[in-house]
Amino acid sequence: MELNLRPANECAYDAVSLGEVMLRLDPGEGRIRTARQFRAWEGGGEYNVVRGLRRCFGMRTAVLTAFADNEVGKLMEDFILQGGVDTRFIKWMKTDGMGRTCRNGLNFTERGFGIRGAIGCSDRANTAISKARPEDFDFDYIFGECGVRWMHTGGIYAALSEQSCETVIAAIKAAKKYGTIVSYDLNYRPSMWSAIGGIEKAQAVNKEIAQYVDVMIGNEEDFTACLGFAIEGNDENLKSLNLEGYKKMINEAAKTYPNFKVVATTLRTVKTATVNDWSALCWADGEIYKASDYQGLEIMDRVGGGDSFASGLVYGLMATGDPEKAVNYGAAHGALAMTTPGDTTMASKAEVEAIMSGAGARVKR
Repeated sequence: MELNLRPANECAYDAVSLGEVMLRLDPGEGRIRTARQFRAWEGGGEYNVVRGLRRCFGMRTAVLTAFADNEVGKLMEDFILQGGVDTRFIKWMKTDGMGRTCRNGLNFTERGFGIRGAIGCSDRANTAISKARPEDFDFDYIFGECGVRWMHTGGIYAALSEQSCETVIAAIKAAKKYGTIVSYDLNYRPSMWSAIGGIEKAQAVNKEIAQYVDVMIGNEEDFTACLGFAIEGNDENLKSLNLEGYKKMINEAAKTYPNFKVVATTLRTVKTATVNDWSALCWADGEIYKASDYQGLEIMDRVGGGDSFASGLVYGLMATGDPEKAVNYGAAHGALAMTTPGDTTMASKAEVEAIMSGAGARVKR
């Protein structure tokens, strides 16, 4: 498989992401509705990927996003700096002090346990990045003069507003102009698309974006809602077990979009909020590769598991060019990320590779 990555010595960045970064407020083991204190984190579907590439895999990354220029925005910047991701391309937007012109997004997330599923409650309308337009970022400078080997973005950002639809398409076109590989996580959220046209708008936007994507990521709902593909004869309660259906869907997507060099999907069966079966598939060059199975994976916090899968996959593709190794990097990294709290990874590359090699959970001294 040949991705034709730009040489590292010609680029300031191995990877950048475009998307929203929110302040995550976490009640720990309790409930949002009864919390008296919250732990603060940063997180965002697209950002989590480059944060993982930086912290776990040691790559040079930056984030393209926007914040309201106030104390909460500065807190978000500080979180990003702690993660080692370059903040130079953040667009700072003037706010009126009440959030009428723009604001920073909040995401309240409780983890769930056993029969009680995880719950997310977002407060993200009118955010700075949802108002950002293509002219707010100098894409020719970023992708041309600075140089970027890989760009990651996704459907969560695209669904924020009409402006974000325009901005993501402009960014992807600029990235392709300068030879940057583009990955995209469909990440369909019906509640977000409903405000700007629903599933019809989601398909119109994502089908246009798909024409420029090299590495497409998503689960069955994503491919069905955003691109019109579906698993035939699938049991609603056993989605991740219908491997032949998944393989057929992925092959159909790759046939429809010949620009796809890689198509990947996670496989998850939810037994309880804290016990899932977990794996992944990756299509490349007409072949489908399956990651190792993580049966009965015990989960502390499932939010961000798919993003950590994506960052492991991207690292594996960039570092090895081997789709089978890449999907295993992704599955192992996603599994590890779900054993710790917060959206973002706390794993190391050595830990990921140990899990890939079959390492157990014995204490290390």
